[in-house]
Amino acid sequence: MSDMSPTTNQATTPPAGQKVRWGNIVIWVVIAIVLGGLGWGMVNLNAARPDAGQTAPDFEMQFFNGYEWETRPVASLEDLKGKVVVLNFWASWCVECRLEADLLEQASRQFPGDEVVFIGIAYVDSEPKSLAYLREFNITYPNAPDLRSAISDSYEITGVPETFFIDKNGQVSHVQIGPVSPDLLYGQINQLLSQ
Repeated sequence: MSDMSPTTNQATTPPAGQKVRWGNIVIWVVIAIVLGGLGWGMVNLNAARPDAGQTAPDFEMQFFNGYEWETRPVASLEDLKGKVVVLNFWASWCVECRLEADLLEQASRQFPGDEVVFIGIAYVDSEPKSLAYLREFNITYPNAPDLRSAISDSYEITGVPETFFIDKNGQVSHVQIGPVSPDLLYGQINQLLSQ
């Protein structure tokens, strides 16, 4: 009977490792939450962005003062169907955007506005800095701020500069990540005009 007594006492006393098990559960819950958050972030990063052959997402833009499309302060991509659209995402703080700013402006002046429309979208930028950038490069084509990043989110841009070439039917023809070169810019526009 004396042998049974210690066994009975041991069975009613909680083992010393039980606290460690609760700690393990807490650790696994935290790991699951972190992995779930990372997984959600990866799903968002891999969300479908418009690529060549896909319809360009429609959006409305409120142009900066002095930059109005057909005298209206608000326009949408849908309004531009039947025209080739060069949609450029940029920011005043972006060094590479400065490499293409003059080229985009010069090209916008060379193509008739009833055939080719250039649109600039200022990404994560303050209005005063955006306007200073537009003045610095004497940009005359319409530009709009990306309020709450709604436009860049719908296009799933990876950074700036990024340019979408959109055909007359509203389909994306080409996506250029990084600055455009003269050959690429004029080649894409001329190809879309000939269709």
